[in-house]
Amino acid sequence: MSLPKNYNDSVFLNCPFDSLYKPLFDAMVFAVHDCGFIARCALEEVDASEVRIDKIYNIIEDCRYGIHDISRTELDNASGFPRFNMPLELGVFLGAKKFGQLVQKRKYCLILDKEPYRYQAFISDIAGQDIHAHNNDAEEIVTIVRNWLTTASRRKRIPGGRKIWEHYQGFKADLPQLAQEFQLEAEALIYNDFVYMIVEWLTTQPNDD
Repeated sequence: MSLPKNYNDSVFLNCPFDSLYKPLFDAMVFAVHDCGFIARCALEEVDASEVRIDKIYNIIEDCRYGIHDISRTELDNASGFPRFNMPLELGVFLGAKKFGQLVQKRKYCLILDKEPYRYQAFISDIAGQDIHAHNNDAEEIVTIVRNWLTTASRRKRIPGGRKIWEHYQGFKADLPQLAQEFQLEAEALIYNDFVYMIVEWLTTQPNDD
């Protein structure tokens, strides 16, 4: 099997996409790119002719790394059931690593929850794995993601968590003007536009060295 394009740089993000989680998600996406990687998730695909789970399969296949936040276990007000998408996609990722060909066996996984050991009450089968608690704190997510990517990739010269957080604050301050330059609204950016803004901003920043 040939290596998928950008496989060693791609990070699959499996987490809630709602407004409550958005501050954490945006910080995570920025951290991934500031570390020199590419954030991938289901929001980038808009092909209505393709079944959603097939989109997930394809993105997971293309990513060596995966970040999975299983913290969203609250019951949905409308259905009365919790959302199971995150555990399902985590299972697909772990299955690809376990049963896939050699390229897929090189996958690395980060699992997040909002509190330490909470996951043991609802998904105990992963109790033997190292789960990181972010306490619903965006800055903490940035540091966790940075430290994990540095360790998993063994890449050198990735900025520290505090420095990436400083970069992110600068990006947020500049985003309205940057979006305006591209005739976009900062408050209404779709995922692909948001990633494009991040990449554009990072390429204009001076080297911290």
